[in-house]
Amino acid sequence: MKTALRVSFWIKTVQAAALAVAVCFSLGATDAGSRFNDLGHRLMCTCGCAQLLGECNHVGCTESGRERKELSAAIAGGESDKEILAMFSAKYGATVLAAPTTHGFDLVAWIAPFAVFGAALLGTILLVRRWVTSPAGKAQAARLANPATLDPETEALREKIRRETGSDGGF
Repeated sequence: MKTALRVSFWIKTVQAAALAVAVCFSLGATDAGSRFNDLGHRLMCTCGCAQLLGECNHVGCTESGRERKELSAAIAGGESDKEILAMFSAKYGATVLAAPTTHGFDLVAWIAPFAVFGAALLGTILLVRRWVTSPAGKAQAARLANPATLDPETEALREKIRRETGSDGGF
C-alpha cells in the first residue's frame, strides 16, 4: 500500500514538472517579438553580406531595415510563418531563405551531405579491408611483427630511433 502511494506521488510529480516545462517553453511562442526573432533568423539579408536578417548589423546596409519593416508588418497583419516565408521567397527569390526547403529538388541539399559521408565511409572501410586481406598486406604485417625478418638497414634505423627517443617500442 505504501509503495503504491509513493509511486503515485512520483507520477504526479513528473506530470507537474512536465507541465511546468511545457508552460515555460510556450510562454513566448505567440509573442510578436519572439516570432520576429524566429523569422528574422530563418531569413537572409539580401544586401549580400551573407548574414541572417535578424543579425545583419553592418554599417550602411540598405536592405535590412526595409526587410525588417516588411517582416514586422506581415507579423502585425496576422500572416502565418509559412505565408511570410513564401512572401519573402516570392519577392526576393529562394536565396532569402536561410535553409533550403524540404520539398522538391531542395531536398537534395539535406540528403547529399549524409549520402556523400556514407559513401566515403563505405569506401574507406572497403579499402582498409582490402589492404588487410591482401597477400602483400599480410606479408608486410608478418614481417613487421617479427623483427628478425627485417633487412639490416631497416633494423639499424629502428635502433637509431630507439636510442634517440629513449623509447623501448611500447606505449
